[in-house]
This record gives sequence, C-alpha cells and structure tokens, in this order.
Amino acid sequence: LPESGVPQLVQPMIWDYTADLDVEGKVQLIEKYQRCGFPKVWFASAFKGATGVNQSLTLIGHHLKNHLQWLEVASRTPPDVLEGIALTGWQRYDHFSVLCELLPVAIPSLAVCLQALKNGGYSEQVKENVEKLLGMSNLEIDTFMR
Repeated sequence: LPESGVPQLVQPMIWDYTADLDVEGKVQLIEKYQRCGFPKVWFASAFKGATGVNQSLTLIGHHLKNHLQWLEVASRTPPDVLEGIALTGWQRYDHFSVLCELLPVAIPSLAVCLQALKNGGYSEQVKENVEKLLGMSNLEIDTFMR
C-alpha cells in the first residue's frame, strides 16, 4: 500500500456512532493505518440520527457519550495524526426511509457535542454554557435515553 502512493493522496475517516465504542480497538486501527503509511486520519461521529430509523427525539446522552469516547481515542493518539472530527447528522437511513430526528429537535445535541469537543469533556460548566447559548433553563441530557 505505501508503494502505491495512496496514503499520500487520501486520509481515512474512522466512523463510529455508538455510545460504547471500542476505544482500544480504534487506537489499534489508527496504529495500523500509520503502519500502512497514512499520516493523518479523521474521526466521524453523529450529533443526531444513528440511533433508530424511526427516532423522533434526539438522544443527547447517547451522542454525548460517543463524543466523550472519541475524545478518549484522541487522547491516546499522537497529536499530529488526528486531522479532525466530522460531526454527522443523519436525516434518514436510506433514500427510501422516512426522515428521522429533524434538525430543530437536534440543535441542543449539536450544541452539547460541540461544546464537549471544544472543552475536552463535559461538565456542569459546559452544560451551563449550552443552556445560556440556547436560552434554555434546564437542558436534560438523559431524558430520552432508553
């Protein structure tokens, strides 16, 4: 693979939307990409969607946990290897499916996830910042967790 020149032309994106992603497995995957000559990788998460084809309300706690786990992977990755993280927001599972989690109901999740990434974690202060930014008095993270 290194001789093909591909690692100098593309940057792999590692996708995982689960709340309990395998941190060690992701670290090992990044190491494999490095051994194959890829100097940079991207992570991909989701701030909405990805929890069910018929999901109407965004499970903020699920998406927050996913981002916190990506932060853990990032902390165990050499800083010059991680190029960035793409926050995806699924609108539907395929072109024949109904829409899921419309953007307006997912904005609090997007704000929480962005602030958690910006601050390197989640705390009461992060929650208060999000509430202030959104003009909310009580942001509920785990209300819709199953």
